[in-house]
Amino acid sequence: MNGETSSLQARARIHAALGDPARLAIVDALTLGDASPGEIGADLGMPTNLVAHHVKVLQEAGLLVRTRSEGDRRRTYLQLQPGALASLIPPPLQDADRVVFVCTHNSARSQLAAALWRDRVGGSVASAGTEPAAHVHPRAVTVAHRHGLRLDPAGTAHVADVVHDGDLIIAVCDNAHEDLTSTVRPQLHWSVPDPARVDTDDAFEAAYTDLAGRIDRIAPAVTHGGRGGLAVNVIEC
Repeated sequence: MNGETSSLQARARIHAALGDPARLAIVDALTLGDASPGEIGADLGMPTNLVAHHVKVLQEAGLLVRTRSEGDRRRTYLQLQPGALASLIPPPLQDADRVVFVCTHNSARSQLAAALWRDRVGGSVASAGTEPAAHVHPRAVTVAHRHGLRLDPAGTAHVADVVHDGDLIIAVCDNAHEDLTSTVRPQLHWSVPDPARVDTDDAFEAAYTDLAGRIDRIAPAVTHGGRGGLAVNVIEC
């Protein structure tokens, strides 16, 4: 717990340091290369005393270090610490054998999530539902194909046949989040609107975009295990 608290405090200091537009501009400039305080001031049109103040705050937050020039030993350069920015990424999720996206009918959102994960993250992917439909929704198949992904129109399954111990379960609809309260309990919840309620191409495209963004955000926080990467099961409405 003390380690987690310390990490949160360090991340909070970095966020606070980046909350000033001038300091964010300095960090942006240093992502491209090192620079002296004078060069930063000239590039950003900032007086020397203000640069010194902002550099001090960024150094105290662990974002910058000073290095002395090997040429003119009187000159120092500012260097961005990439590890500090990397620490802003949320801590890893639990170590899991598989990720399981959970919802009701296994006809649209979970199918799209499985296909997206396979394409963008990799790993073994399956899908299931608490009340699986007889087939995948045709519009889900269409939007997947539009984005170069493949769905099996007949590939629905029941949650009881899919979920195992060690799975990280993510509910991708509200019903599953609220209904699964016994041994199969979602650790995360994505409130993705059901596109089948509207049943238009735009609604399914919106669901695809929502899921794609969420998968891109969560992927860096998921611990991958084994040579084949993290296996993923998806259970959906």
